[in-house]
Amino acid sequence: MFMASFGINPEGTPGVSIPVVRKMAKQIGKSHSLAQELWGSGVHEARILACLVDDCAQVTEKQMDSWSGDFDSWDVCDQVCMNLFDKTPFAYSKAEE
Repeated sequence: MFMASFGINPEGTPGVSIPVVRKMAKQIGKSHSLAQELWGSGVHEARILACLVDDCAQVTEKQMDSWSGDFDSWDVCDQVCMNLFDKTPFAYSKAEE
């Protein structure tokens, strides 16, 4: 209920804090394949972790379209855009699109 009051979809959200997710990402390092698996889980915090561990050099426009179509909370959208999508060579063209 607390997350919903902030406009965050509480479904599939175990409640792991962002500082913990960031610490996990630092320990894991970059892994495009792991990021794909995490995103595919549909778990809220796993999707945030996915954007932190993904390798921006391997992100495709197709992936950006797919992931952005899955956004169901402003915080996931913000995290993905500010930690991954903005570091791709097509960030500006996709933003305009």
